[in-house]
Formats: sequence, structure tokens, C-alpha cells
Amino acid sequence: MDQQDILNQVSGGGIVLVLLAIFVIITILAGVRIVPQSEKHVVERLGRLRAVLGPGINFIVPFLDKVRHRISVLERQLPTMTQDAITSDNVLVQVDTSVFYRIIEPEKTVYRIRDVDAAIQTTVAGIVRSEIGQMELDQVQSNRAQLISATRQQLADQVDDWGIEVTRAEILDVNLDQATRAAMLQQLNAERARRAQVTEAEGKKRAVELHAEGQLYAAQKQAEARRIEADAEAYATGVVATAIAQNGLEAAQYQVALKQVEALVALGNGEGKQTIVVPAQALDAFGDAFKLLKGGK
Repeated sequence: MDQQDILNQVSGGGIVLVLLAIFVIITILAGVRIVPQSEKHVVERLGRLRAVLGPGINFIVPFLDKVRHRISVLERQLPTMTQDAITSDNVLVQVDTSVFYRIIEPEKTVYRIRDVDAAIQTTVAGIVRSEIGQMELDQVQSNRAQLISATRQQLADQVDDWGIEVTRAEILDVNLDQATRAAMLQQLNAERARRAQVTEAEGKKRAVELHAEGQLYAAQKQAEARRIEADAEAYATGVVATAIAQNGLEAAQYQVALKQVEALVALGNGEGKQTIVVPAQALDAFGDAFKLLKGGK
């Protein structure tokens, strides 16, 4: 064996070693899978589901196991969907909806449904039509929160087998056709006019009631004043009657004469009065008063 043959054998063995080293490196690289935090990988072995790889470093059997699906677990938003629905009072409405979801079990999403976005859109459309069909138009407008809650709950129940989680389901808008909108506007204007008339009538009614209450209050106060005056007169009469009964007629005459004297004195004290005309009855009253005074002493 000459030197050339030896060199050929050595070089051939080196190539084999190099190839073997390359094969080992490729095998190691094929058996290691690094999964990002936002993804999950579905691994198949000979066409069957083998495992679902989570974030981080994972090891698989080279050449037997293969990553078939790389699924993002980030939350997704479906494009705004518009579907027609008919309320229980036969009004056609157009409902705009939006759905947010994320995949939590990729093996179900991959092997149980072909197009998850289209499936969710179809499911939402059916749920919304069913819920609106049980409501009147006024209820659809006023109970939007209830409609959203029912849609989200039913959607979550129906998509559970697909390995996804519905995070939000929103009713963005409820639109009406032009004819229905014009009819509602006319009805709204009529309702406003009716409320204005009712308010005006109630105001007039209240004004009449207040006026009547004021007159009644005034009459009550006048009657109360008259009653007080009558009670005072009755009391005075009773006092006089008691005095007459106790002191006789002379005491009464003395009181009358005294009042007449006081009246004359007041008349004399008036401003601008220089002359006082005293009637004969007044002189008699003075005389009676003095007699009574003397008699009382």
C-alpha cells in the first residue's frame, strides 16, 4: 500500500466523521423546540396528535415528531359583523356585533373546527337573531346590556368544544331602515306634544287648586276671627251680666255713665278743639256718675 492509498483512506475517514458530526448536530437541533411565550405548538407523530408544546424549551423525537401547527394564544378580535334580525313586533333591524376571543386548547381548535372565525361569526348571528326575536323594538333599544350578556353567555357555551374562550361580545349598534326611523320620529314628536299638553293641563289644574285653597284658607281665617269676636262679645256680656247680678242696676248705670265721661274727655283733648258742646244727656251722665260715686263712698 503506497502513500497515496493511505492518504485516501485517512481523508475518507475524516469525511465520514464530519458527516457523522453534522448528522448529530442536525438530530439535536431537530429534537429541540423553543416555543415563544405567545404561542403553543401542536406536535404530531406519524400523523397523530403527540403533544402540545408550551412556551420555553421542549424536546421531541427527531424525524418522528413534527410540529404541524403553530397557534397564537393572543386575544383576537373578529371584524365587525352586521346581520339582520326581526323583533317580536315585526321590525327589521340591523345589528353590528364584535367578538373577542383567544385559543386556550389548540388541539381542539385544530382538529375540531376548520375555520374558527367563520364558525364564531355564524354562531353569533344565530344567537343575536334568536334573542332579538324575543324582544320588542323598545326593549332592544333600552335593554342592550341584557342582550350583550345573553349573547356572550350562549356563545361561550357553544364554542367550548372548539377550545376557545370568548372574552368579550359587544353589540355596537342597532340600526333601523329609513321608513321605520321616520315612523319612530313621528311617534316621538306626537309623544312630546302629548306630554306638553298634559303638563300644561296639570299646571292649570294646580293653579285652580291653589286658588281654591287660598280662598278656603281666607274664609277659614275670617270665620275664625268672627268666632273670636263673638266669643269676646259673649264674654263681655257675661261679665256685665255677672256685675249686674252681683251689684245691682246701679253698678251698670255707673259703668255707662263712666264710659260717657271718658268719651267726652277724649273729645275735648282732640287737636284743634277749642269749644266743646255738651248735650243735656251728658250733664245728666255727670250727675249720675257723681251720685253713684258718693253713694259708693
